Parts: sequence; C-alpha cells; structure tokens
Amino acid sequence: MPNIILQDGKKINFEKKIDGLKIAEKISSSLAKQALIMEVDGELKDLNHEITQDCQVRIITSKNKEGLEVIRHDAAHIMAMAVQQLFPGTQVTIGPVIENGFYYDFARKEPFTSDDLIKIEKRMSEIIDQDVKTKREVWERKKAITHFKKIGEKYKAEIIESIPESEELSIYHHGETWYDLCRGPHLSSSSKIGKAFKLTKVSGAYWRGNSDNEMLQRIYGTCWSSKKELDEYLNRIKEAEKRDHRKIGKEMDLFHFREESPGSVFWHQKGWNLFQKLISYMRAKQDKAGYYEINTPEILDRSLWEKSGHWDKFGENMYTSTTPDDKVFAIKPMNCPGCVQVFNQGLKSYRDLPLKMSEFGKVHRYEPSGSLHGLLRVRAFTQDDAHIFCTEDQITEECLTVTNLILDIYKDLGFENIILKYSDRPEVRVGEDHVWDKSEAALLKAIKETGLEYTINNGEGAFYGPKIEFVLRDAIGRDWQCGTLQVDLNLPGRLGASYVDKDGSKKIPVMLHRALFGSLERFIGILIENYSGKLPFWLSPLQSMVIPISEDFDDYAKKVNNELKKIGVSSEVDLKNHNLNYKIREHSLKKIPLLLICGKKEVDSNSVTIRRLDSNKQENMNLNKFLEKYSSLSKFPNT
Repeated sequence: MPNIILQDGKKINFEKKIDGLKIAEKISSSLAKQALIMEVDGELKDLNHEITQDCQVRIITSKNKEGLEVIRHDAAHIMAMAVQQLFPGTQVTIGPVIENGFYYDFARKEPFTSDDLIKIEKRMSEIIDQDVKTKREVWERKKAITHFKKIGEKYKAEIIESIPESEELSIYHHGETWYDLCRGPHLSSSSKIGKAFKLTKVSGAYWRGNSDNEMLQRIYGTCWSSKKELDEYLNRIKEAEKRDHRKIGKEMDLFHFREESPGSVFWHQKGWNLFQKLISYMRAKQDKAGYYEINTPEILDRSLWEKSGHWDKFGENMYTSTTPDDKVFAIKPMNCPGCVQVFNQGLKSYRDLPLKMSEFGKVHRYEPSGSLHGLLRVRAFTQDDAHIFCTEDQITEECLTVTNLILDIYKDLGFENIILKYSDRPEVRVGEDHVWDKSEAALLKAIKETGLEYTINNGEGAFYGPKIEFVLRDAIGRDWQCGTLQVDLNLPGRLGASYVDKDGSKKIPVMLHRALFGSLERFIGILIENYSGKLPFWLSPLQSMVIPISEDFDDYAKKVNNELKKIGVSSEVDLKNHNLNYKIREHSLKKIPLLLICGKKEVDSNSVTIRRLDSNKQENMNLNKFLEKYSSLSKFPNT
C-alpha cells in the first residue's frame, strides 16, 4: 500500500503497486493527458515505472524544463531510428539533449546532405504518427556487448565497455524493431513528441571528442512543446544570422582573424576605438566606485601557478615556455595571482580594507580549434578583472555593492533583463569545508538581499570559491553569461596575503574576484549582435561622417569635421570622388550613426544637413546648435 506524497504536500493512498499514469489520473484527467514522465524521490522515471513503496512524486509535463528535455531526447531517438531505416548500415553513437534541441552522431561513409535532412524529417513525422510504443529493458552487460558487436554497432559496444560494472544497462525499444542503449527516462509513445521539431544542420564530430578518433557526422535538431515556440526559435535563429558579429564586424571594418594566430583578434582602428571606449567608460565607473587600477606581468614562473592551484586545474590549457636556464614560465590564464602579489607589497591593516584593485589584464587560454567562434570564443582576451580584499564581516556588503555596480553598467549598455546564477562548491576544489561554508553563506545572503531572480547550480562553483554568474538577455531573447562574482577564502592564504587586525593579530583577507564584462572581446561581440552593429551614439567607434556634395565644399566639410573632433565626437570626412547616394549607402552599411551633408545651402547658413542611420528623413540644423547637442550625447552615461 504505497502512500504517495505530491508536490503540494497532499497525500494519496493506493492499495497496490502503482505507476505514474495512474497517479496522474487520480489527480485529474487533464493532467493524465499532459503527463510525460515523473520524478520519484528526486529521480526522473518513466511514467510506467512501478511504485511499490511510500515516496514523493511529481508529475512532469511539457511545461516543466524536464518535460521539454525528455521530448527532445525522444526526438533524438526517433531521428536515429529514421536515419537507420532510410540509410541501412549507418551506426548510431551518442545522441544527447542540448540547449534548444538535440543531436546524434552517426558513422556513415557517405555524407548527409540537406536533401537527406528533409527525408529524415518526413520519416520522423511518419513514426510519430504511428504512435510507436516505448518499452524499457535491463540487459546483462556481456549480453549487451556481444549483441551490439554482432549487429555491427561497434560504437555502442565500446560505450557499454566504458560503463562501470555496477551501473544498470537499460535498453529502450521504440516500436518492435528499433532500440538503443539509454539511461532514460523516455515518453510512453512517439506521438507525445508532437510535430514542433526541425533538423537544422550537419557537421563533423570526432568520436568522443578526440581528434585521434574517427570523424563522425553530427545531425542537429531543435524541438519544442508547440509549433508557436518552434517558429519563434527559428525566427530567432534567422535574426541571429543577420546579426552575426563576424559579418557586421567586417562591414564596419572593426577586426579580423588569421590562421597564423588562431583565436586572437587583429583589431582595426575603428574596432580598437570601440575597445578603448569600453575601457575608458569602465575606468570612469570604477574610479567613482573607489577602485585602484594596477597592471601585472603576462608571464609568471610555474611555481606561482602551483601555489595558487591553477597549475593542477588549468595546466593543460596554459601556454608555457622553458628558458635556457631550464625555468618554466606560463602566460597567465588569469589575473588573480599577480594581483595578490601587488597586495602583498607593504604592510596592510584592517583600516585599509576593503581594498579594491582593478586590472584590464590580457590572458591566454588554449581552446580547441573547433570551438573558436569569432570574438565569442577566443584564446587571447582581456578581462576587466578586479579583486576586492576585505574582512569576513564585509563580504555581504561588498557583494551587494559589486552586484549593483554590474547591474548599473549593464543598464547603461542597454541590458536590463538580468538573471543571477549561484554556484556552490564543486567536487574538485581547494580549501577546507568550514571555509566553504562561510563563503557560500555570505554570497547567498548577498544574492537574496538584491531581490532579483536567481537559480542555483549545484557543484558549479570555481575551484577556490562559490560564485554568482550574471546572465543578460539580448534584444532577440538570447541569454549570455557575462559578469561573475566569486568569494575566495582560499587563494589569499595560499599566496601569503595577510593584514593586521584591530587586536594586532595577523589575519588572512577574503578575496572577491569580480569581472563585469568577463572578456572585453566577447562582450563586444555580444554588443554588436544585440544592436545589429547600430551601437549607442556614445559608444559608436565612428560617430559621424561628413560628406561634401562636391569638391567645392571640401573646405567647409573639413571645418565641420574639425569642430566635431574638438567636442569629442569621433568623425571623418569623405573626400572621395563618388556621388552622394553611393557615399550614403556605403557609410550606412558601416553603421555610422550620423551622416552630415554639406553643400551650398549649408555653407551659406553655417549649418549641416543630418541623415541619421536607418532613416530616410533629413534635418537641417545650425552648426553651433548641432555641436552643443552632440557634445553632451557623445559623453559616457552616468559617469
């Protein structure tokens, strides 16, 4: 007689063993229709899983995150089923759920084409219409290995061989003839997937992500709970393609990349201007908030990275060099250890705390070539780092201060929809548990006091302390993790940092690691895509282009250009021998906010004719009034 406790605390008693569908039917007929899987005492289970003892049960529908994930997981299986029906001899390997969809890796000699994706989608729809039933079986390990080898599925056999012997091997059947190794859970039948799916692309992928292994073919798909959600997602993808920062960056002449230095940015004049504007803006905000800016070496001896713990954690991703005297140096992947060395110079008192040190430090981290993506994933980048040394009593207040600063800066840059993610201790970490207890309690208290929405990522903290991640949502609904705040009661002690307390005793300070943009390179990529290159006037790398109608008005155009530079507006004058319409099209493509046209009328009246980006309207304005107006608009906001 299992007693079932529901999510709302209500109890339901049953006289004999029960499954999830019967529990859902007992609650309501509408819930039974919507039910996909269930959670039993914190574990996700198939809806037909039999319950024989007392437990807590939560019925999961497509409205739940777990429900959408299982729909996507089943869609991946049905895709693999369709592929093997259409292309016999294809081996299936791994097919997980990912953000917004799923993928499956296949071993097949012939490459999949875009026409093949259409055929696979059609067959998936047919399988869904057939409403094939799902059945779970547990297989004995040796039997499973022998079976998959016998039918030519060597990759499945290899996966099974790598699974711990203590782990149960479950096989899911979809219909009578197709099955796959899978932990589950899964839907009870294919019709529950629905038709809100689409296969999006094919790419190459090494078996198990190792470049020494065979190259497989990966088919990506997206799947949603409704056709409306699918259409909205596909529209976001189309919009994202239009906003691709690599394409816009080329149009605006901001940067480029070269194979000779993969993952490193070659900044052009306008791109570097944008980069420096962001730094100048940040400097102004940090100066107002009481930060001191420092700069530390890019290359440090291996011994320092060993003391800090970075060598064990990041050693394989660090660039190293051995000098003629056999010393090993590493290019810094982080700024933290160098900052502690600055703090350690001279005696520090509790009266000096909190001490806020900022650094725009260039760091280098090895990333696999296949993961590099324009400005968004690079190997060399600049962190807008800061490290705040404080006492344990100051942690919460300083965390709140940093959080407010980050939110204020994001607002200036047009991002107001921010979500906080709190991550606690990871499995592999440094420091004692009682130290982690203090860090986590202080940071979580600070998050709660902001009153903002937050989620908890268990076990996702940095190896030296818990952290907050600041996730901002852009103009087309994409989420970007940017700023971070980490509480560290470990690294200062490891690197010998201390201060003298009120009673004269030596204490180890708390170290708050803080980044507002994270990586300036990545943040610029996000900004470009958020604004489609049409950046706010104060941030635009080139704010104005002065265009004389003919060479007769070149001198006046030069005068206007010089006046603009005097008030701090970045401006150029176009003296090329092209007609006016050509120049307007060219500079509009480069996303220049203001085109200032100069002809006889403007010379005679000491004015300019203004054509703003994305507008066909023109406005004539007295030059002095124009300069007065745009002198203020070109200044950094709220500094």
